[in-house]
Amino acid sequence: MRIGLPDPAEITDLAAAREAIDTIDGALAALLARRAAVAAVVQRLKPVGGFAGRNPERERQIVAAMAERAPALGEERLARIMNAVIEAGLEAAAEAPTTESAQESAPAS
Repeated sequence: MRIGLPDPAEITDLAAAREAIDTIDGALAALLARRAAVAAVVQRLKPVGGFAGRNPERERQIVAAMAERAPALGEERLARIMNAVIEAGLEAAAEAPTTESAQESAPAS
């Protein structure tokens, strides 16, 4: 997925600013959904998945890498954001049907 990120310096009115935010939010939603799907794969591959399998060191590495890419947000803010993203992803993974349960509930052909 590629989107053109609006340049804040080129936004001159409220309508354009809101349109830019809507564009970014749409891309962010798609990225969050994809991240949650990949995180669900990680949960299936780990010996202990779900909230019990959280890896604080890995989470710190993620936040540090993000802080390098978005220094204006800072590590503390990014840690809060990523904690919410990770928890939401774990909740979604826990609620998603597994491949086996989806196959069991599918009607026989």
